[in-house]
Amino acid sequence: MKRAAALLDLVFVLLFVAIGRSSHHHGLTFRGVVSTTWPFAVGLGVGWLLVALTRQSGISLRSGVAVVVVTVVVGMILRVLAGQGTAFAFVVVALAFLGLMMLGWRFFYVVLSRRRVGERPRK
Repeated sequence: MKRAAALLDLVFVLLFVAIGRSSHHHGLTFRGVVSTTWPFAVGLGVGWLLVALTRQSGISLRSGVAVVVVTVVVGMILRVLAGQGTAFAFVVVALAFLGLMMLGWRFFYVVLSRRRVGERPRK
């Protein structure tokens, strides 16, 4: 399940990049997408490494917060080191979008899991 969760988080990082590049008319070229994605993908990897080292599930909301924060912080640091922009508004949008997406799917997973556990068999 952890691999599927990490892949879903990566899908949301790619969606963030695609929407951002499209809305700023930068285009969706392979090189452009890779250039924008790699700092956040590395941040996501570091976030998941932290989750693994702390023996968290990766699916809980708590571990989701860690993954989101590490993804954005490491991603922004790497963007600065690579000479890419990190305007305050961009940081806010990245945190909001990735937070909503990555915590959103975890929230629904937790709610649906609890609902299934609490269900009684039908007679």
